[in-house]
Amino acid sequence: MIRNEVFSCFVFYAVLLVIKMYTIAIITGQVRLRKKAFANPEDALRHGGLQFHREDPYVERCRRAHLNDLENILPFLFLGAVYSLTGPSLTVARLHFLVFFLARVLHSLAYLLALQAPTRSLAYTAAQVPCVSMAVQILMSVASFA
Repeated sequence: MIRNEVFSCFVFYAVLLVIKMYTIAIITGQVRLRKKAFANPEDALRHGGLQFHREDPYVERCRRAHLNDLENILPFLFLGAVYSLTGPSLTVARLHFLVFFLARVLHSLAYLLALQAPTRSLAYTAAQVPCVSMAVQILMSVASFA
């Protein structure tokens, strides 16, 4: 059992984010199958022929959503874990984690559903705010040791 409440809160949201990333990966694979648009010739051959070794706009949209998750969630996982060790208040930490989580869910929905601009950009920006805040607080807590 994890006894650090802030770290436990972080782990909760971190696991939800990893599940969300897996979900986007599965969606991408399913869309590839449905659209018969395969990135590799061997996959295209298995599913009907080399004519299906091609790109599809919606497959690419799903793939970009997944790539964006990798570019943004992985840094959050590092920042959130280290931030949890700096002794922040549970309420403030929970707010950081929740805002990031909700913004990333909205960002994925905006990407996959092609929601009207600037929905995706606003969600991206909202997710960056807690990351920048955590990074600054981490640096402030360790600066005297540098």
